[in-house]
Amino acid sequence: MASLLTGTLNMGTFFSIVRRRYKRRRKKRSERKDRSRLRQSRNQQKYFTMDIDDEENMSSSSTDVKENRNMDNVPPKDGSVQNTGEGSQLSNGGGSSSRKRPLEEGSNGHSKFRPKKRKKTPGPVLPKNALMQLNEIKPGLQYKLLSQTGPVHAPIFVMAVEVNGQVFEGSGPTKKKAKLHAAEKALRSFVQFPNASEAHLAMGRTLSVNTDFTSDQADFPDTLFNGFETPVQTDNSFYLGSNGDGSYSSSIDYSLSSSTVAGSLIQSPLPPPSPYPSTSGKNPVMILNELRPGLKYEFISESGESHAKNFVMAVAVDGQTFEGSGRNKKLAKARAAQSALASLFNMQLDQTPSRQPIPSEGLQLHLPQVLADAVARLVVDKFSDLTDNFTSPHARRKVLAGIVMTTGTDVKDAQVISVSTGTKCINGEYMSDRGLALNDCHAEIISRRCLLKFLYTQLELFVSNKEDQQKSIFIKSERSGFKLQENVQFHLYISTSPCGDARIFSPHEAAQEDQGDRHPNRKARGQLRTKIESGEGTIPVRSTTTIQTWDGVLQGERLLTMSCSDKIARWNVLGIQGSLLSLFVEPIYFSSIILGSLYHGDHLSRAVYQRIAEIEDLPPLYTLNRPLLSGISNAEARQPGKAPNFSVNWTVGDTGLEVINATTGKDEMGRASRLCKHALYSRWMRIHAKLSSSLRAKILKPNLYHDTKQVATKYQTAKECLFKAFLKAGLGAWVEKPIEQDQFSLTV
Repeated sequence: MASLLTGTLNMGTFFSIVRRRYKRRRKKRSERKDRSRLRQSRNQQKYFTMDIDDEENMSSSSTDVKENRNMDNVPPKDGSVQNTGEGSQLSNGGGSSSRKRPLEEGSNGHSKFRPKKRKKTPGPVLPKNALMQLNEIKPGLQYKLLSQTGPVHAPIFVMAVEVNGQVFEGSGPTKKKAKLHAAEKALRSFVQFPNASEAHLAMGRTLSVNTDFTSDQADFPDTLFNGFETPVQTDNSFYLGSNGDGSYSSSIDYSLSSSTVAGSLIQSPLPPPSPYPSTSGKNPVMILNELRPGLKYEFISESGESHAKNFVMAVAVDGQTFEGSGRNKKLAKARAAQSALASLFNMQLDQTPSRQPIPSEGLQLHLPQVLADAVARLVVDKFSDLTDNFTSPHARRKVLAGIVMTTGTDVKDAQVISVSTGTKCINGEYMSDRGLALNDCHAEIISRRCLLKFLYTQLELFVSNKEDQQKSIFIKSERSGFKLQENVQFHLYISTSPCGDARIFSPHEAAQEDQGDRHPNRKARGQLRTKIESGEGTIPVRSTTTIQTWDGVLQGERLLTMSCSDKIARWNVLGIQGSLLSLFVEPIYFSSIILGSLYHGDHLSRAVYQRIAEIEDLPPLYTLNRPLLSGISNAEARQPGKAPNFSVNWTVGDTGLEVINATTGKDEMGRASRLCKHALYSRWMRIHAKLSSSLRAKILKPNLYHDTKQVATKYQTAKECLFKAFLKAGLGAWVEKPIEQDQFSLTV
């Protein structure tokens, strides 16, 4: 019994001790919490009375504060230890929240704490940073992230903001820092400094001691940073560049990098305000709507292949109707508005140099861009009709070409003369010595042969009665023979740049920043080139004169055919009528050459006439033709896939397409084409039998095809002048086909 009582007492003592210890621990824990709360309140007061230098670019938002404080954790370049962060608590729960203090030099290994900063009583409001100040001056500005570079642990952000039409960029380790720097640059542009030295100091630039402020060759302007107003063109022209999706942006580069801001801002006297609204950031539809509110756009048509649709929209402004085409309705509307602005308000919306039309030196009856878009649309629509809306198997193509004839100032009266496709040449073993095969089945070459067929048809009208003669595009020339009626013009359309010199240096669409040919004097520029037999592409001609022989080609030598760029240059000197028709008609030249894609003004102009600008001693009526060169508003999409091995052609008056095997130069049944030399020579012989009195050069009895061509002496003289011009310019020697293929005759 005694032992039981003793055990009960021992248990009671034990629980009593446990209760006392528990109470003591709970009391200590409560005291520690009170001390911790006291320290936190002191730390907050210390934080808000801290010097501005301790917390760079203080922001009113908590997220900005966190972002700026995180930047302080980046180790400095000198290797000194940074503060790890204020208010951080010890992991052991001890409650110490003071900053870790680094060892100072000369302490012999002992820690030496910096003296505590003097506590400040709440004073005036902290000064606003550049971001806040700019937002007050220009509320609602949008900052855009341009790029992010550098490793993950140390990124560099570039932010941009547009103010008064100028774009200011800033960079930093965080987006916040980058925005601050961009805002600072924008603010600096608003400040007018009393002199140039202060301006340069504000920009962080130092001036050389020997700077001559009176020199005309000073390397900087005296007045800077007064860009409050958006620069306005003095001639009231507006420059917008197409982005291809219906939106437009200013083609003048207002983006200012740090070096640009530092050295290239020039303050000139402000020009008088423009009578038209500002075009910054606006597309043509918006601009036109400000000038003529309430306009309605009408949907006209839809055409094109499934992967390259083309829509046409129209708008009526001041009693005139303007049309525009594009790959979608939005872009078509923009093109229509662009046409109206150019015609009615003289607003040039795209001033990228290499994309600009190059006007003709001859008679110009149409607005260049309006004409180019209309010609392209006519050719594509005609090809659509001929191929059952591109569903025919022969609608497959790489290059489409066509020729359109206009007879006045109204483009609506234009007529499609020919349509063709093709990208390949004949294989040497299929050459014909009777003129029954087509040697070159490239689209633009075939279209020109179709035009010859059309010209023969127009001459044949003079063989008939007077009523038919009135329908002809030819009239009697006061010299001899015939000439085109006044205002009759021919326009060549090619869906892409012609092979050879025009295409080899412009494989991509010209960009807005493309300022033209950067290397115009390189030796490869302008070189004569030949096509690859039974393939695509071109190679430069040999430095020495190349003579092709009939037996050599048949034994395996590669048959060489001059590139399309070279042939078009030839047409711009000799005319598109050829030697046989030159015996009846005066030289005929293209009035315009229009490309559906890969248009580059510098390269195309050099290829088709500029490289032979020094041509001399041309016979009368022959000249170096400089036609209008232009791209189209809606550049044609690239045609994917392998090029087909066939070529199709159509001439006005034909019932349908003729399909030619490009390798053999004949149709699939082995029959001669309606465009071959033999067929065209036969038509010439029939006209000669009826109109021999109208010949511009006398020929007694036509026999061989080659001999008849040689009778056109002025044409042959002009051809020799052309070949000499190429040689004199160091561009190579023209390569002609074996003479045997022209040694054939026929009888009517």
